Amino acid sequence: MTPSAQVAAAIELLAAIASDGRPADSVASYYFKTRRYIGSKDRRAISNRVWGVLRRRARLGWWLAQLEVEDFPRERVLADLVLTEKLGEQDLKHLFSGEKNSPEKLTAEDRKLIEHLSSKDIFNHGMPAWVRAEFPEWIESRLTDLFGEALGREMGVMREEAPVDLRVNTLNTDRETALGALAKEGFKSEPTPYSPIGLRLPARISLTAQDLFKQGLVEVQDEGSQLVALLTGAQPGQAVMDFCAGAGGKTLALAATMKNKGRLVACDTHAARSERAVQRLRRAGVHNVTRHVLEGEGDKWLKRQKGTFDRVLVDAPCSGSGTWRRNPDAKWRLSEQGLLELVALQGKILTQASALVKPGGRLVYATCSLLPEENERQVEAFLAANPDFAVIPIADAWSETVGTECPVPGPYLRLSPAMHNTDGFFAAVMQRV
Repeated sequence: MTPSAQVAAAIELLAAIASDGRPADSVASYYFKTRRYIGSKDRRAISNRVWGVLRRRARLGWWLAQLEVEDFPRERVLADLVLTEKLGEQDLKHLFSGEKNSPEKLTAEDRKLIEHLSSKDIFNHGMPAWVRAEFPEWIESRLTDLFGEALGREMGVMREEAPVDLRVNTLNTDRETALGALAKEGFKSEPTPYSPIGLRLPARISLTAQDLFKQGLVEVQDEGSQLVALLTGAQPGQAVMDFCAGAGGKTLALAATMKNKGRLVACDTHAARSERAVQRLRRAGVHNVTRHVLEGEGDKWLKRQKGTFDRVLVDAPCSGSGTWRRNPDAKWRLSEQGLLELVALQGKILTQASALVKPGGRLVYATCSLLPEENERQVEAFLAANPDFAVIPIADAWSETVGTECPVPGPYLRLSPAMHNTDGFFAAVMQRV
């Protein structure tokens, strides 16, 4: 594809993301799947431009608003080319030529926009804090209460692209062997600092094409997510429940810590999402997992499981605010009403899952959220209503299950991109006493 065609495709994809309502990666996946003529290098170039514009959405929108220009995908891409790539009118005339597979020709209004922005930077001292830091205005007070003076640093890191973390599948290999195998395939990686089973790559790669992945030796999983699975403390021979298993990322990690021995049940409310785990389980060599699709609060199978599990992991549906580095569009799809509904749902799920824990067993509640109402406050409300559960201090649970030095104080695990270079994660380990 020509550079002009790549820009036109980026504008088209941004328009599809804006109108679809699904996560950007799902829309992009469908977009490229239905356009097989777009090669891998072009896909990468288009995706990089689209995700760059999504990461700079608030700042680009602010500049367009100053000039009273409509905030449409074409105008946003044009502004981004001027502000971040410093392209001038002559360069942009070639890209916006109006020829086949190219964006429409520059208009008089476009030329005014280019002229005004040509001496400007993507940042401006007149921008509100929420614009500079790229998050919705309605959530600013919550994040300020949480981070205080560190808000700018924390959310500044959230603007950047996250590294790629891999979890070594200890059913099939060990970290040193996987490290060497990656090096042979030309990829420089390093051990993750906190997870003893993690490797970190400096940039995105097409992992699915690598033998290491095809053979089930590694899985893509953020270090924070690996730590949550380890903190569950699942042991060989135990009965373990992954209550909100989704596509099975943490299920795979739990199976590895159990060494494929014992009973591991992966539950989810969506059959299609649960079905996506099948291939992953087979590739990883996991064979101690049973999948169950939950049928709401009245699920009869679930009622029969009351008090039968040694470990129950609740990776609750949440705002995903800890993953905004990876999913920059998600923050703009989140609303205050949506957050309130999620908090109510989390409380119900936590109560429902707690009934499965046997006396002496453990309940682990986790989210990939930064927000206290989804995390500490949720756990505190649960403990107040369920005095038969008690928190195990995170340092104690960590020394027992992870083995490295615990990076956080206090009763709970709270990780952030700026402090720990992981996604934002929260976890509480509780025991039925």
